[in-house]
Amino acid sequence: MQAVTSDGGVIIDPAALSERRGSPWDAVRLARDQRRPHSIELIGSVFDRFQELHGDRGYRDDPAVVCGIGELEGRAVVIVAQQKGASTDENIERNFGMSYPEGYRKAIRMYRLAERFRLPLITLIDTPGAYPGPEAEERGQGEAIAKSIQVMSVLRTPIIAVVIGEGGSGGALALGVGDVVLMLENAVYSVITPEGCAAILFRSAAEAERAAMAMRPSAPDLLALGIVDGLVPEPAGGAHTDHIVMSASLKRALVAQVERLDRVPLADLLSARYDRFRAMGVWVDPGAGALAERSRPWWRRMLNRARL
Repeated sequence: MQAVTSDGGVIIDPAALSERRGSPWDAVRLARDQRRPHSIELIGSVFDRFQELHGDRGYRDDPAVVCGIGELEGRAVVIVAQQKGASTDENIERNFGMSYPEGYRKAIRMYRLAERFRLPLITLIDTPGAYPGPEAEERGQGEAIAKSIQVMSVLRTPIIAVVIGEGGSGGALALGVGDVVLMLENAVYSVITPEGCAAILFRSAAEAERAAMAMRPSAPDLLALGIVDGLVPEPAGGAHTDHIVMSASLKRALVAQVERLDRVPLADLLSARYDRFRAMGVWVDPGAGALAERSRPWWRRMLNRARL
């Protein structure tokens, strides 16, 4: 089955994936496949004239976060990406994509650069979570993540966030506060890894597959829940089967979303970004005794009007 793309090259109908999706645990394994295209490879294929910038101007350069300025179809953009490795040695060098506080502070530096020069910001998310070691905590890991989320929430420039592999916990959310949030078709996004969830709930990381079934971290599930706005189609079998096709698909989606956000007034963009995250989730009203109905997000109505 060919998935239908009807919104700037991205899938916006979860039903279009019903025949090509596996179990949540299958999605987790695909998202972690070392053969998938990683951020540096996608940056090289999608963007032109990429110039990497280094360091947080406070402590050091974190190799788990790759930042810089590039061109997308002739338009300058700022790119902030998390980088895993394609081999054991590269994963050790990149700390398996788990950022230290200085990685998030480097990202914040780039966010402000994008705002200063009025450039669209594009983030590529691929991490199991922020680095949990004692040295990261000593240097203010929690504060760095919270600051990153705060800065993105009020950043006066369009933001497009894309989960390209594994989006885990606050380490992913620190790059995920976007006006549009996309996922590759076989990516996953969750508040904790299935292994971590299983260790807490079932007292054994071996129950990770059971935890994944309960968490529903796969892209189609999150699209249906309204957590993400669209899915970027992958080649048959997954992104690792054809990196060139995957890069072309991602580029089409990014070009379409940048052009669409360009037509939205900045004040509306900021209001919609705030409302977007406030509207997530459902809740129980004890007085009504039923789940509150989820209305169509305000930001979606606004973006649809902007197309006209």
